Amino acid sequence: MSNGNKPYAKRKYIVAYIVVVMILVYAAQLFNLQILSPQYRNYADSNAFFRKTLYPARGSIYDRNGELVVFNQPTYDVMMVVREMKQFDTLDFCQTLNIDMERFHQLNADMRDSRKNPGYSSYTPQIFMSQLDVEEYGLLQEKLYKFPGIYIQNRTERQYNYPNMGLILGYIGLVDKNKMDADPYYARNDYVGKSGIELSHEEDLRGEKGVEVLLRDAHGRVQGKYRDGEFDKSPVSGRDLTLAVDINLQAYGEYLMQNKIGSIIMIEPETGEILCMVAAPSYDPSMLTGKNFIQNYLTLEQDPYKPLINRAVSGLYPPGSTFKPTQGLIFLEEGIITPETRYSCYGGYPPLGGRPRCHGHASPTALQYALTTSCNSFFCYGLNAMLNNRTKYNSTIDAFEIWKEHMIDLGFGYKTDIDLPSEKRGFIPNSRYYSNAFKNERWNAHNIISIAIGQGEILSTPLQLANFTAIIANRGHYYKPHVVKARKGTSLDTLYTNRRESNISREHFELTVEGMADAVTRGTCRRINMEPHITVCGKTGTAENPHGDDHSLFIGFAPKDNPKVAIAVVVENGGFGARNAVPIARLMVQKYLMGEIMAQDQYLEKELANRVILPYAYRRNAPVLRADSDVNQPDNHVQRN
Repeated sequence: MSNGNKPYAKRKYIVAYIVVVMILVYAAQLFNLQILSPQYRNYADSNAFFRKTLYPARGSIYDRNGELVVFNQPTYDVMMVVREMKQFDTLDFCQTLNIDMERFHQLNADMRDSRKNPGYSSYTPQIFMSQLDVEEYGLLQEKLYKFPGIYIQNRTERQYNYPNMGLILGYIGLVDKNKMDADPYYARNDYVGKSGIELSHEEDLRGEKGVEVLLRDAHGRVQGKYRDGEFDKSPVSGRDLTLAVDINLQAYGEYLMQNKIGSIIMIEPETGEILCMVAAPSYDPSMLTGKNFIQNYLTLEQDPYKPLINRAVSGLYPPGSTFKPTQGLIFLEEGIITPETRYSCYGGYPPLGGRPRCHGHASPTALQYALTTSCNSFFCYGLNAMLNNRTKYNSTIDAFEIWKEHMIDLGFGYKTDIDLPSEKRGFIPNSRYYSNAFKNERWNAHNIISIAIGQGEILSTPLQLANFTAIIANRGHYYKPHVVKARKGTSLDTLYTNRRESNISREHFELTVEGMADAVTRGTCRRINMEPHITVCGKTGTAENPHGDDHSLFIGFAPKDNPKVAIAVVVENGGFGARNAVPIARLMVQKYLMGEIMAQDQYLEKELANRVILPYAYRRNAPVLRADSDVNQPDNHVQRN
């Protein structure tokens, strides 16, 4: 070969090299697109296969007596695969679904809008319309062959046998992006628990999805199961739950609390099980299911009484005099007082000129009588004696931190860890809080004396008050309060089955019990005295409210020996504890322990149910329910047909 041909030979090899490289790059790209890329692989698979998600039935929910409370009924979604769409009679389609053409175009536009439907793809099934009932499904199923690209997705929706317990049960709704990112179980258009038990026990209730792999022909038409269902997976239904709540007791409590704001909580002391948890106002759980969900949710959200808030676990109140038993227990345990220690009271706390004020009773008084008469001065003296005791504590701050730790042991200042969302921790200040509040100035008991009687900075939830009452009933121990009694096929979390101690001696609780028993027979709680039928121990409270009328509170348990129930009642703006909280508790305890209301108290049922106690700002336009209306009678809060 001549030297003149050498450059051409080199060029030939260079060109060949470039061609080979380009082929390899092209082949690699094809391999990536067809084999490695999930996007294009999904497109290819969607042409050959149709993977139909099979949704499991959500777990059912029962009350403590086996009454079915929540179940499922079939519902159907209209799915659309845009790439498979061909021209069809849209008028017939709309008539079948009972919608007009304007609604059709709106639903179609929303489905294709990636802002409203993130992750929209024309290759995969998209929800066009959801929640068809059985009749609508039947009409569409008959004509489905006329509408290429349209499929029906089977689902279930929640149904309720009772119009009660909405805030405990909660509701389900469409999953959001954050939940999908956090848990690969969820995909677009899935439903998930949003509140209540539906949220806190979501993993129990949701079950496991299944899949059905169907084969398509060249025209995209489904031909049947792929390999006779070899790769199909059946869905697994969610786990059924049994609640500790007695649905009939719950319904009765909601009946008594109509036209009021507040809470009733009843706990079985022996187990920590929640027997009822009334938060008023509430809502019928059937409002937040089906096609009217959005409209009903907005109505509830805009209600000035906030029926979507579970005040039983998230309402914060000064506990008032229901707090006094905690103080007596701490002072006894710390050796600040003995059962015989007496303090004087002259209509108020003498060292501060008669403030806080107190009502008339015999003086001086010991702890048991102080609980019976709800003496303010006694507990102010006790707090002052503890914080100023330099024999036992190095400083006020040291003494106060010991006081705070006892309060935590008695269930205040932190969440109880109930198996419901949105629980608040209340507020028990620490020494740093007061050092900051007084700008590092020296502070003492007299600066914060109101906390001794459950006022000042002290805040508690109704649940914390009920839990504390269960501790007294048990003479010092408790189990964390919980709404779920049993989970089908598995055990309850040990969080709710382990016994916990208050670290206060039983003998001090016995004295407290005697004081609360006397309060019922000859003190501030006489309206709940039901001897000889039931021996009740209790304590009233009237919590000062700077925004309106004072709040009415009561805590108690029964019977005195071997207690079966502990109760806390809070009625916002209800005035003295004896006026509203006590009679409500009287009826609730009767209903649970006796199964019926005594003849002499039946007038009280209707009187309390008809009593309207609402914040002043809302009274003028308040929708008032009446107990003489059939729908509001407790006997009508029965299973729906």
